[in-house]
Amino acid sequence: MNSLFQFVKEKYVDDPSVRSVLVVHTASPFSPLIDGFDCLCLIVTDDVDQADPISHYIKEDRSIQERRIHVSGLEQWIVFGENRSIIQWILQGEICLDRMGYLEGVRHRLLEFPTDMRQQKLFIEFTMFLRNYLQAKQYNKEQHFLDAYTSILEALLHWARIAMIESGIHPEMSVWQQLRKNHPGIHKLYEELTLSGETLEQRVQLVLLACEFNVMTKMPNCCSMLINVLESRDESFSPTELMKHPDLSQLNVDMALVLKKLVLRGLIRETVVLVGDSMNLEALEVRYSSLQV
Repeated sequence: MNSLFQFVKEKYVDDPSVRSVLVVHTASPFSPLIDGFDCLCLIVTDDVDQADPISHYIKEDRSIQERRIHVSGLEQWIVFGENRSIIQWILQGEICLDRMGYLEGVRHRLLEFPTDMRQQKLFIEFTMFLRNYLQAKQYNKEQHFLDAYTSILEALLHWARIAMIESGIHPEMSVWQQLRKNHPGIHKLYEELTLSGETLEQRVQLVLLACEFNVMTKMPNCCSMLINVLESRDESFSPTELMKHPDLSQLNVDMALVLKKLVLRGLIRETVVLVGDSMNLEALEVRYSSLQV
């Protein structure tokens, strides 16, 4: 294996656009962590044109997948969870090349799991939870129980990730295994939904009630990033201003649904502002502000 590390390092050491190189291997054959290959080589590059390509090859009788990712793309993977394996790759992999200690710094930040990163992840997971939870309620009301089951199962998954993040733990691909040890109550609810002998309608209703009484109370904490932005100035914000705010613009979340729910819960204020001709009632803009304004 050392010769493989040396091969990869020598391959990129003279390429100034390559910032870091990470090698991940697993003892499990056909592990989904690295897409069934024996090894994964992750190349972190500063060159946008060199990002994203994937190549497969064999070295020393080992199947290798090589993936390139731009620095900004790596940051998005970490925050948004677009690639759920990335946390394990960085924490478990061996760094072969690391200019200016970039990847080592990323690893340290992941282990530290600072407040700002937790707030980002909580907000993203909560927005996805909220969408699936409300969709499940609607399906259940319309007696589309299979669709309600699918949506509430997805909502429960996001609840599980929220619980892990609140505990200072990065959710992994095997989140239910993590939950069994760290949050047995949520894991028990998952078992009730998937294994119970009750009717599908009863199982869905049980989890809907649990979500309502447990997760919805987490809204102020999970949405603290958005609430803090609203509190940052005296003037109200339009939805567009919020989506373009530097603290929120990179999160790519369903802002509209969260805003309406925060208003209904009395956590932020909705105001109406006249736009243009004051006699034209159609020109009323809805804006949002903190309760302190």
